[in-house]
Amino acid sequence: MTLFRTVLLTSGLVLVLSSEAAQAQPSAQDTPASRAASKPMVTLQMPALPTPVPVTLNPKTTALLVFDYVEPICNSQPKCKGEMLPAMTRFMARVRKAGLVVAYGTLEENVSKWLPEVAPKPGDIQIVNTVQDRFYNTDLDRELKAKGITTVIMVGWKVSGSVAYSSVGAAIRDYTVVVPVDTTAAATDYEQTIGFYNILNQRNGNMTNQPLKPNAPTLSRTDMITFQ
Repeated sequence: MTLFRTVLLTSGLVLVLSSEAAQAQPSAQDTPASRAASKPMVTLQMPALPTPVPVTLNPKTTALLVFDYVEPICNSQPKCKGEMLPAMTRFMARVRKAGLVVAYGTLEENVSKWLPEVAPKPGDIQIVNTVQDRFYNTDLDRELKAKGITTVIMVGWKVSGSVAYSSVGAAIRDYTVVVPVDTTAAATDYEQTIGFYNILNQRNGNMTNQPLKPNAPTLSRTDMITFQ
């Protein structure tokens, strides 16, 4: 009889413990993933960007920096040839006529693959970059300063990559930066907006888009840029 009672009590204890353990564990449907899925989606508002502003530049102290207008990239990015290239082709003709210094930067494997409409000409600066910032570990700064350049216009693929990073590299080296919004882009509208936002929101930023704020970026457009 004593043995029977001991077994019964032990069994009851096991049942109680099992029941408490079951209550302590979440159900199969109560997981972090299921809880996250049950919450309503949050809609994020992309930051509003200032309107591009007109600028007048001195062709003797201004250089055009061209990034990654190359076949391997532009053949796979519809915005490059569909939107950027038409604006850039017209703008390049004006740049050449005004006599600006023109500099090119891309990866070593793309040096010979520039789009013919905007390809380098003899006498242009050409650098081979290894990172997004075209000033990092290259001779670009030295060559621009040797020619008396104080303002740079940045164009190319992509706004959230080489253009954004190089705009920071230029500003910290005391250049005033102009980015024509119709000559650069990104794969998605979100990434494109964030790219322009980051350009204006850097260390020496210009969130009000003041035209030609010294050592800072300005967003403009090719038809708003004049040389004088």
